[in-house]
Amino acid sequence: MLHRYQATLGACFTGYIVQSVINLFAPLLFLTFQREFSLSLDQIALLISVNFLVQLCVDGLAARFVDRVGLRPSIVAAHLFAAGGLLLLALLPGRLPPLAGLTAAVVVYALGGGLLEVLVSPIVEACPTRRKSAVMGLLHSFYCWGSVGVISLSTLFFVCFGTENWRVLAMLWALLPLGNALVFTQVPLASLTPEGETGLSPGQLFRMPRFWLFLLLMACAGASELSISQWASAFAESALGVSKTVGDLAGPLSFALLMGLSRLVYAAYSRSHPSPTGFMAASSALCVAGYLLVSLSPWPPLALAGCALCGMAVGCMWPGTFSLAAACFPRGGTALFALLALAGDLGCSAGPGLVGLASSAWGDRLQYGLLAAVVFPVLLLAGLALLHKGFGRQN
Repeated sequence: MLHRYQATLGACFTGYIVQSVINLFAPLLFLTFQREFSLSLDQIALLISVNFLVQLCVDGLAARFVDRVGLRPSIVAAHLFAAGGLLLLALLPGRLPPLAGLTAAVVVYALGGGLLEVLVSPIVEACPTRRKSAVMGLLHSFYCWGSVGVISLSTLFFVCFGTENWRVLAMLWALLPLGNALVFTQVPLASLTPEGETGLSPGQLFRMPRFWLFLLLMACAGASELSISQWASAFAESALGVSKTVGDLAGPLSFALLMGLSRLVYAAYSRSHPSPTGFMAASSALCVAGYLLVSLSPWPPLALAGCALCGMAVGCMWPGTFSLAAACFPRGGTALFALLALAGDLGCSAGPGLVGLASSAWGDRLQYGLLAAVVFPVLLLAGLALLHKGFGRQN
């Protein structure tokens, strides 16, 4: 039966590449937006927050409407929103006030990003695969490989054709979700809950103390990852004084590459270890060290190494939390993944937003904003300690 779902898994892996385009293409242009449209860092931070706040709202609503609408129409719509938003990113800033145009485009592709976050993981979880934790780790590694592709191909485009042609590249990236939308109209999709059973409702999940702990873990995972990845390019160019090309390659690209390798290691680890809590705890401690290195190091090469170290550290956080929660709540259904994605996107919004606000408060010095964000891996480490002690254990 599994061979019937190979195309489904391939489409899901591509869906996470689309998610990486949504989350990482615009951050490569933050300083370009700042120069071209005269935007401040706190206005740039607003674009990040809008992206993930919209995704957060979609996550919350999806817990109720996806089961009614159906998986296939929802996942196809997710890709169409993603493509539409990227096209609008190229078109609207020249036709509306720049900040309003950018924000409108972000809202549209964030609708697609929110649906992808809710739908792709449960679609993979429902496929008849063995070692689901390992498959989940492999799935999330494709977000990283997508990130590597987005950064490297975009950097190559900018070197060859100039950053001023970024609108053309935005339209080219829109072709990827359009193509994958067509694929999802054809591939088979399995149900997450056994026939004749229903998944847990949001209300039932909220009444379980351990579920709240998983929400904390997801929020901290999202904030730990995005606080550094969203600002790495701008940090390397402005705070470290390196060129945009060097900054993009040594900052966000190395971050994404090591995050992808970390997720492959996590997938291999999950084949022989039923619980990833120890792996995640070690990664959280490594993340704290990486943030401190980025924000406190006086030497640019060492600070860039800290960015890469953070990528290695955060790799297992998001898929590990998904896998732990799916094992803890086997009847969680779509609502479980939607609410976990909501918490994760809340962290994805709060983390970069905190970096931007703290940086602005300290004279637009990004290293101080990144230092403030170290609170997130610290909280994640504390939450894993509570989970290890059996907090809120189900009867």
